[in-house]
Amino acid sequence: MEKKFLYDTPVFEECMARLHKITAETMPQWGKMNAAQMMAHCTEILEVSNGTKELKNTPFLARLFKGYIRKMVVNEKPYRKSTQTHPQYRQTSQKQFESEQNRLVQALNVFLDHFKTNATPTKHPLFGPMTKEEKGWSMYKHLDHHLSQFGV
Repeated sequence: MEKKFLYDTPVFEECMARLHKITAETMPQWGKMNAAQMMAHCTEILEVSNGTKELKNTPFLARLFKGYIRKMVVNEKPYRKSTQTHPQYRQTSQKQFESEQNRLVQALNVFLDHFKTNATPTKHPLFGPMTKEEKGWSMYKHLDHHLSQFGV
């Protein structure tokens, strides 16, 4: 998988264009989330990474294996389909598509603003210190995984 960074303008714009190709009716190629739930899931992860939302109720096993999980998040291997996620990031209730799409766009813009103004939180609540490169790559990798899940 080619390493890209979400804070690079061409990469950011590519992701935004892909995001806007998804509609409420777009079906996933795998997994249980619909398009609105996927956007809520991605927003939640970005908000925690941006430092605008607290990460709560991390299971003991996740804390125990945080080093292994961190390696999986920052390495160059794509995520496996239907990979487990933190309980806070699971989306099971119905969501309103346009609202969730707007929230995701807003969270993405905050992410980019933090990089441009050098205000990026460098400590992740589970993984600890992360470089800007690790954050830029890991946020791209995660978003790309879910955009690909919906065929864009």
